[in-house]
Amino acid sequence: MGDFGEQTQDLEIPESLPMMAVRDVVVFNYMIIPLFVGRPGSIEAVNEGLGSNKLLMLVTQKDPTKDDPEEKDLYEVGMVSMIMRTLKLPDGRLKVLVQALSKAKIRSILQKKPYYRVEIDLVEEQEPTEITVETEALMRTVREHTEKIMSLRGILSSDLMMIINNIEEPGRLADLVGSNLRLKISESQKILETIDPIERLRLVADLLHKELEVSTVQAKIQSDAKEEMSRSQREYFLREQIQALKRELGDEDSYSQEIEELSKQLRKKKMPKYAKKEARKQLRRLEMMHPDASEATIVRTYLEWFLDLPWRESSKDMLDLKVAAEVLDEDHYGLDRIKERILEYLAVRKLNADTKGPIICFAGPPGVGKTSLGQAIAKAMNRKFYRLSLGGMRDEAEIRGHRRTYIGAMPGRILQGLKSVGTNNPVFMMDEIDKVGEDYRGDPSSALLEVLDPEQNNSFSDHYMNLPFDLSKVMFITTANRTDTIPGPLLDRMEVIQLSGYTLEEKMVIANKYLLPRQVSENGIKPAIIKIDDATLELIISKYTHEAGVRNLERALGKVCRKIARKVAEGGKGPYVISANTLEKYLGPPKYLPETELDTSAQPGLVIGLAWTEVGGELLHIETSILPGKGKLLLTGQLGEVMKESAQAALSYCRSRNKELGVEPDYFDTVDIHIHVPAGAIPKDGPSAGITMTTALFSAISGKAVKKGVAMTGEVTLRGRVLPIGGLKDKALAALRAGINKVIIPLENQKDLVEIPEELRKKITFFPVKHMDEVVELTLGHVGSAKTALKDASPKKSSAKSVSGKNGK
Repeated sequence: MGDFGEQTQDLEIPESLPMMAVRDVVVFNYMIIPLFVGRPGSIEAVNEGLGSNKLLMLVTQKDPTKDDPEEKDLYEVGMVSMIMRTLKLPDGRLKVLVQALSKAKIRSILQKKPYYRVEIDLVEEQEPTEITVETEALMRTVREHTEKIMSLRGILSSDLMMIINNIEEPGRLADLVGSNLRLKISESQKILETIDPIERLRLVADLLHKELEVSTVQAKIQSDAKEEMSRSQREYFLREQIQALKRELGDEDSYSQEIEELSKQLRKKKMPKYAKKEARKQLRRLEMMHPDASEATIVRTYLEWFLDLPWRESSKDMLDLKVAAEVLDEDHYGLDRIKERILEYLAVRKLNADTKGPIICFAGPPGVGKTSLGQAIAKAMNRKFYRLSLGGMRDEAEIRGHRRTYIGAMPGRILQGLKSVGTNNPVFMMDEIDKVGEDYRGDPSSALLEVLDPEQNNSFSDHYMNLPFDLSKVMFITTANRTDTIPGPLLDRMEVIQLSGYTLEEKMVIANKYLLPRQVSENGIKPAIIKIDDATLELIISKYTHEAGVRNLERALGKVCRKIARKVAEGGKGPYVISANTLEKYLGPPKYLPETELDTSAQPGLVIGLAWTEVGGELLHIETSILPGKGKLLLTGQLGEVMKESAQAALSYCRSRNKELGVEPDYFDTVDIHIHVPAGAIPKDGPSAGITMTTALFSAISGKAVKKGVAMTGEVTLRGRVLPIGGLKDKALAALRAGINKVIIPLENQKDLVEIPEELRKKITFFPVKHMDEVVELTLGHVGSAKTALKDASPKKSSAKSVSGKNGK
């Protein structure tokens, strides 16, 4: 090779040479390059060169796609090259190895067929005799950029870099770097056509700078893609290994099986079209996911909820009204209004199967059987039963669910309950709806508006499912101790049924029929072992419990049964008779004494009122004292704003009756009045103590005591009109528990007496009144000139007739 290079230096290049057009490459000085020749004209040109002096003019095509380029399709500047070696290929093409000798420019075209022959002018280049500092810096920049680019492209060669570092001529360095950079044809041709070596090197440096930026970004993209591909390939390889191991062990692809099983269940599941469409969409997403991806777990759980929810599954209602009535009577004693309401619903359901489920709210004190009544209703209707406690609930997501984008998201308690029972028409009980709260997480009571609205709940939307679900077939039953704490819009959607406390007779029947047999069974003793007569039961109810319901009564019976169970476990044979004489051995001394057994001697200023609380009716003892002073009114006993206002109204009414009381007009400016309600640690409030406070004031000022065995309830105005109250049955039961048989009530509450059981009306005499003067006359008789005042206020006759007896007359 060395001898051949020396021969070419002395070779004389003629002015006329055969020319061959090349594609996709620009030949630079000193290049040795193999070319594949296939076009007939090009083969003829090669053969002509071989036949003469082995010289050939190589020119680059502007458009590499043209097979028969015209003169306008060729660049003017090319390279005179020597044919070093040829090889004929089996397909008829030639493989030619050429070496570039000298740059030349086409002066004219002498011949086009069968090959090009051109007349040329050699382009002489003069390398600078002296390398300046700027030129040296430019050469170093070119070398460094070339090394970086080749390193980024992964084609760095130590031999090539050694050659580049050893070249001292700027033009030759520019040609060598330009030939190895894979530049565009137009850019390479521009380098070739630049005659001045320094300018050519500067052009190469600019192209290198731009190419370095592109190569850096390209290398980063390739690195990221390679890293991702390597990880995917590794995961794929590991999965394939796992699958191979499973096949060796005889296990099948569990993920494919799971997809197939979900698809099969989805085809069988009955659900609305919009729900099935969404489920199929999610199933297709799951098929394309990797089984170990976190998103796959979310989609799989979402699909399982689609399959678990009872979109169309319903239980068949028992529409035999007689059987339903027997079931209700079997589990609960009394509660006639509630049983009648359930039977009415079943009757409507029997005539119209598409009727919407009612929203019933049982409101009443604890222990009266609100929750157990819901279970009895489900049993009577042959429906599934689900209970949800709302007490203390503050997060709206408990009702509407969480959105699937959150970690640990799940549907709300409504859809969870329906999934649990597996039907879309259960009896759904929401306990303690009056104790729902709110905070920064939302207002659950507002979320319940859609659930409990019969006009809206046929398309209830849970945040997790994000699809409408029909709740119209569900029979919602809510419970509350009081209704005043339930938000108005929510209360408006419910049909409120008040459950009052039980009478003594009702409690005895409930104890004999339900409570005692249950406690005997739960404590593992036989019914024949224990004997409790009705008189003893009455003592337990009156002296050991003080409640509207029967919860504490069941606890007392359970305590008796536990003590007997211990005796039986220690070898006792029984039977054990629980009587009035032995009761204290089991339950200790009585906890409560009826009012008749307490010191109830009549005293001026002491009056018994009746109040309603969350736990039923209660007695309200109001004491009043008249002290020397300056006209102050002192109220104690932790009274609420309503009771304080009632006391002020009572005082104003008494001041307007100074003549009837027989006192001077300035009397109230010389005394202080102290009104006290005992049990001061217990907050007391409510609009039913007005006539009680007024009567206590009348009694204290006149010095006359109120008649024994009288209680009262009602609010009073400044002019003495008695206003109606609520909770009459509970208050009457409280009076009866205390042994009081005379109750003064507002005249407007006379209509409520029909709701009071007949046995209760037989024991209590009710006195409806419409004016405070009538209350004074009933409790204190004539005070001063009160008789005249009564005549002035009621010229015809007093309305305070007693109401009692079987027919409430």
